[in-house]
Amino acid sequence: MTRKKPGAEHYYDELPKSKENLGLVRTQLRGEPFEFLTASSVFSKTRVDLGSRLLIESMILPESGTILDVGCGYGAVGIAAATFNPRLHVVMTDINSRAVQLAKYNCEKNKVKNCEVRQGYLYDPVKGGNFKCVLSNPPVSAGMETVRAIISGAGKVLDKGAAFQMVIRSKIGAKTLPNLLMEQFRNCTVIARQSGYRVLSAEKQ
Repeated sequence: MTRKKPGAEHYYDELPKSKENLGLVRTQLRGEPFEFLTASSVFSKTRVDLGSRLLIESMILPESGTILDVGCGYGAVGIAAATFNPRLHVVMTDINSRAVQLAKYNCEKNKVKNCEVRQGYLYDPVKGGNFKCVLSNPPVSAGMETVRAIISGAGKVLDKGAAFQMVIRSKIGAKTLPNLLMEQFRNCTVIARQSGYRVLSAEKQ
C-alpha cells in the first residue's frame, strides 16, 4: 500500500481527487519529437523528469518481443521504447487511474500502435506474463516497500536472460538498491550516470 502523510494526495494514489489541471510537454528524446499530455496528481507534470530522460536515453531494448514499463505515469518511457523499436510490444502499468488515461491518450497522440496500458498495482495486471525487458522509474516517494516490490516482482515476469532496468537518484539509492538487485538477480551493472541519477541493469539468470 502507498504510504503518505494524512490528507496528502500522492501521484501513486489509485483514484486522484484533485482537480485535473492539464499540461502539455513537448520534448525530444533520442532526437525524436514527442508530445505528452500531463495533469495534476501525476508524476512530473511540467517536463519529462531527469530520471526518466536518462532511462530513455540509455535503456537497452531487445530486438523484438514484449516488454514492460511498470509505474508508467503518463507514459513517456514506454511510448519512447515503442517508438524507437516498432517490433516491440510494450505493456505499461500504473495504479493511478488518471495516469493510465493519460498514457492511453499519449499513445494515440504520438501515433504508437505497438503498446497497451493496464491499470493496477505494479505487476498485478500482468500476472503470468513473460517479458524480454522490464523498465522502471520507481516511485521512491511512495516508500521503499514499493521499490522493493518492483525489484522482487521483476524476476517473476522476466524471461531467462532478460534485463530489469531501473533509474534511481544516486543520493537516495546508490548503495541500497544495487544490493537489492544483487540479492534478487546475483548481478547488477550501472549502464548510465548523469545529473545525480544512475540507471541500473540486472539480468535474470
